[in-house]
Amino acid sequence: MLSKNKIKYIRSLEQKKHRKEEQAFLAEGNKLVNDLSGYFDCLLLVATAHWLEEHPHVRAQEVIEASREELSRASLLKTPQEALAVFRIPQYEAEAEVVRRSLCLALDGVQDPGNLGTIIRIADWFGIRHIFCSAGTADAFNPKTVQATMGALARVQLHYCDLRELVASLPDVPVFGTFLDGGDLYTQELSANGLIVMGNEGNGISPELAAVVNRRLLIPNYPQGEETSESLNVAVATAVVCAEFRRRMR
Repeated sequence: MLSKNKIKYIRSLEQKKHRKEEQAFLAEGNKLVNDLSGYFDCLLLVATAHWLEEHPHVRAQEVIEASREELSRASLLKTPQEALAVFRIPQYEAEAEVVRRSLCLALDGVQDPGNLGTIIRIADWFGIRHIFCSAGTADAFNPKTVQATMGALARVQLHYCDLRELVASLPDVPVFGTFLDGGDLYTQELSANGLIVMGNEGNGISPELAAVVNRRLLIPNYPQGEETSESLNVAVATAVVCAEFRRRMR
């Protein structure tokens, strides 16, 4: 049986301060819980008898069999499924040197949890394993972000840091960013390593960080010279840029 205190605990993880206090995050959904269980320490698993029977390999410090009605009272989703889980937030070491060895993303004030989750999923698809985030970027363990990653959070490490200091510590590494006055993405020289900076949904890359971007790129609209949308969603722009980088590296 799922107690009122457990329900209160689960629902409290919607708030960042409680996630920080508990060092835990919430994941909901049959597939998502299954996908994350092999990567993160599961503190609490709440699921129907049917789901538990179908997933005997999923381990947790505490397992509670619950009815769908009980799950709906604990869930943050409009349409609860058969399982939810509380996982321990991982602690990653942010090694700046990884930028020298591989292609990484930097997010400068991406505030929408859904955008962040989609970007994490995009990074996973294109084999980008590290994302460096400014303090103003949304929390990767926000329930909405976790849902949007569709399990990609298990394979992509996020590091919150001072992006200006990160770039300053890597003076000889290419730092790419998208700007309206940048060079055409499809004709500029790209590299297999370095940092791709993506900016805030409304304001783009901050002036402080833009000053240290040494490879300015433009995603050209088509057909050129005709009026189109003012800009692309940051997650869509990330997908376009990452796809071109990976296409060149084949």
